[in-house]
Amino acid sequence: MGVIFLMHMSLLDHFKVITVTHHQLDISDIGNFYVQLNDNEPVYDRLKAINNSFEIEEMMYMETCNRVCFILYFKKNFTDEFLKNFFKEVNPGLVGHSLNNIRSFANTFEGEAALRHIFEMASSMDSLVIGEREIFRQFRHSYDNCKSAGLTGDNIRILEKLTVATAKKIYSNTKIAEKALSVVSLAIQSMLSENENRNQRILLIGSGETNALAGKFLKKYQFNNISIYNRSLDNARQLANTLNASSHHLNELEKLSGGFDTIIICTSANQVVIDNNLYKTMIKDDKSSKLIIDLAVPRNVSEELVEKNDVKYIDISRLKHLAEINLEYRRKELERAQPIITEQLIAFKELYQQRQLERALAHIPQKIKAIKTRALNEVYAERLKSMDKESIALLNEMMDYMEKKCISVPIKAAKSSVS
Repeated sequence: MGVIFLMHMSLLDHFKVITVTHHQLDISDIGNFYVQLNDNEPVYDRLKAINNSFEIEEMMYMETCNRVCFILYFKKNFTDEFLKNFFKEVNPGLVGHSLNNIRSFANTFEGEAALRHIFEMASSMDSLVIGEREIFRQFRHSYDNCKSAGLTGDNIRILEKLTVATAKKIYSNTKIAEKALSVVSLAIQSMLSENENRNQRILLIGSGETNALAGKFLKKYQFNNISIYNRSLDNARQLANTLNASSHHLNELEKLSGGFDTIIICTSANQVVIDNNLYKTMIKDDKSSKLIIDLAVPRNVSEELVEKNDVKYIDISRLKHLAEINLEYRRKELERAQPIITEQLIAFKELYQQRQLERALAHIPQKIKAIKTRALNEVYAERLKSMDKESIALLNEMMDYMEKKCISVPIKAAKSSVS
């Protein structure tokens, strides 16, 4: 029992992680630790070369905007020299300062600590945006690609299986992914809380990335009365086509005569776009209250307009404050997630231990079958010739029975010794 347990713990220590994340570096610098490729060189060919150089049995590689992660299965211990040589292979362009101070940039984990880190990473507990499910998708995508490339094997396969189960359990049993953090998502939720009417007339002013994302949310919630205004009419039309909306040049705002309910504005102009005079022109005799969501920095709507008119004004600073409140709510859910991580670590150890037993005992059925076959065909072949068919049939039946029992006895004994 002790020998099997020690062997199991030793094998767990072969799971290792090397990672560089937003905790150590600015996001803009993390790319320096991605695998760097020569012209037209496939990334998985490069990873295979790294595996061969360091005698790594299995590898999974994942890069995102705020982390790069190498999940490894191999026997050697991490040393400063190993890390320096490893990243020299990953990016030959890394300067001496970075390589000589690699521990300042790269975190390493081994054994149970590595497993815990992977579970927390895939469950977005260690993400820049806590609860962001995108990291879970990226983890699965990276595994599938590395598996297809032949970089992973049975050990990382088992790890991936339990990691996916852990992430799903955390998302299902905690509120770590609840309460929106995206400013645009919060803007649309604010709009819904003010006016749920899907037929309300919405002016989407600006057609850049922010308003394109706002448009996706509007489409998701089935708002169908949208008009897009932009300085570039071509860009307005392009976004309008995806939303089944009308498109207009920004100058046409002056031709409005009220009739709208909500303005969502975010233009590339670093100044006020709608001042009080233009707004008066836009509403004409319309006396109804309006909602204005200003997602621009600096603001696109004048303070005078907000002060002198019946409008509910939501700016990006308010939305960012809401995002911080929601993020703090998610952080508190980390405490509820930790017991799940611990529980899943135990489940992993049991599953992994079971798999090691299966591997260790895999040869037993073939060996017993070979002994039986030799006994019948060689050792007792001559004596069997003197037996009648009925006796031979009974003997074969008995031998088959003994074969099955002889296979099951050591397997049951091994399982009970580690249970």
